[in-house]
Amino acid sequence: MDCDFLIIGGGIAGISAAARLSGLGSVILLEAEDALAHHASGRSAALYEPRYGAPPVVGLSMASGDYFRSVPGVLSPRGLMLVGKAGAEETFAHDLVAMAFDQISVEEARAIVPILNPEVVAQAGYAAHAEDVDTDLLIQGFAREAKGRGARVVTKARVSAIAKDGAGWRVTSDAGEFTARMLVNAAGAWVDQIAALAGVQPLGFTPYRRSMARIPAPGGHDVSRWPMMFGPGEDWYAKPDAGALIVSPAEEHLMEPHDAWADDMVLAEGLARYEEMVTEPVTRLLASWAGLRTFSPDRSLVIGADLREPSFFWLAGQGGYGFQTCPAASQLAADLIGGRAPEIGADLVAALSPARFG
Repeated sequence: MDCDFLIIGGGIAGISAAARLSGLGSVILLEAEDALAHHASGRSAALYEPRYGAPPVVGLSMASGDYFRSVPGVLSPRGLMLVGKAGAEETFAHDLVAMAFDQISVEEARAIVPILNPEVVAQAGYAAHAEDVDTDLLIQGFAREAKGRGARVVTKARVSAIAKDGAGWRVTSDAGEFTARMLVNAAGAWVDQIAALAGVQPLGFTPYRRSMARIPAPGGHDVSRWPMMFGPGEDWYAKPDAGALIVSPAEEHLMEPHDAWADDMVLAEGLARYEEMVTEPVTRLLASWAGLRTFSPDRSLVIGADLREPSFFWLAGQGGYGFQTCPAASQLAADLIGGRAPEIGADLVAALSPARFG
């Protein structure tokens, strides 16, 4: 065998798993693109908001906090603001409670973000617990850890065939053939395709497009200390980024796995929802892009050995929560593969297991 663990996918799920598993045996990671984190991981808004997502996602996010705070520079203060107009009271009230916001006055909100339109914004909430994630620092840190223990990271290695080979697997890729005792499927939007190649029953993952635009700092303001803002029900969001502002319509459009790009019409609709809440119009875009957020049928991550093929391990369905869950998700994967008692509770392990799909 070339390795004990062959990981397919070099996003944040795959590279964090490589770091953890490199302490248990030999690791090879195959990434289809020229570099790590080319697809969803490289296009994330990158916020650590541990109360965001389905209950199992929240559990993983909460369990990741200690790791984030142990690595200097990975987290930095950001904050989160919820702003709603008249007529959105019910959805606003739900989000306020679900994500542990403190309700503040419109005047207090405008003291933080002066471009909010007082004639439209009717209610606001603020939470200080949301933090920015330095995604490159996190990815490179996991990559250094993995390589420092001998893991191989192979790029330009798109997988074309997978077959059982005696007690292990034989994987054919653009970079050659590799054999391994165990496969770890961390292929993002392509996880069901990888499963099918391996003769494993797909679990029904669905990739959804999310578009983004970067716009100049509104009105020439210094946006560096503004919080991330979003509307009730997350029908748009805006977040400071390198002196500019990222604005997203926060859409979920079902797509086939591919190298996604922004939909101009959907982007325009989202920018209009953002513009309605502020006093500064959007006059131009600096850039636009899109990523695919891939969900399991119940919108929680899937972490565990396949029920029918125990040497095929699922690490899938990050659904836009990959960065904020990766420390605990990769640790859980290593615990399960290594035969150790997981650090997280048994109920959460069960809620993430592929066994829940029968």
